[in-house]
Amino acid sequence: MHEDGITGRAEWSTAGRALPGQDVSGDRGVVLDTGDGGVLFGVLDGLGHGAAAADAADRATLVLSENRGEPLDVLMVLCHRAMAETRGAAMSLALIGPGDTLQWIGVGNVESRLLTLGPAGPELRATMLLTGGIVGYRLPAHLQPQTLPIKQGDLLLMATDGLVTADADKIDLARPAAAIAGDLLARDAKDTDDALVLAARFRGAGS
Repeated sequence: MHEDGITGRAEWSTAGRALPGQDVSGDRGVVLDTGDGGVLFGVLDGLGHGAAAADAADRATLVLSENRGEPLDVLMVLCHRAMAETRGAAMSLALIGPGDTLQWIGVGNVESRLLTLGPAGPELRATMLLTGGIVGYRLPAHLQPQTLPIKQGDLLLMATDGLVTADADKIDLARPAAAIAGDLLARDAKDTDDALVLAARFRGAGS
């Protein structure tokens, strides 16, 4: 499964596939226009794989779509309630706001990184601080989104644990988001799990 497009000031792409031998993936990538100049990104990894994992992720995806304008910590709580009778999911959210800022929050093991082009090539600017727990089963008592500045050309990468984390210097930031996401899935997906990666490039305030 592969989707890409331009939403607000972000060029984005998601690439994913189910565990080999399975017809359904429990991993989901979400891209939503918040209506105020912002773009909400989410990557969800339903626990395990197969139909039960997909059900958990689909419930959260619907909640995000219906409540896209809410703060990130509120979205986590709403998804937690919606998945209460499911396996639950690991989940990370990121919001490129109306200003030149990125907010993000994560519960579980969906990794998120912000890459930038430095003097010597691609550099890792920031890594999301993940909180232990399972959305839908055990949510941390304190959820605090992080806020950091972003600039034109910065690349947000979010991936489930079905992918091996790639070093920043192995990613060509000049390539389209669709090519980056597709290459990472083809090269780094594990054979033991569902896998999904989301790549989003900030196009700048004037986009």
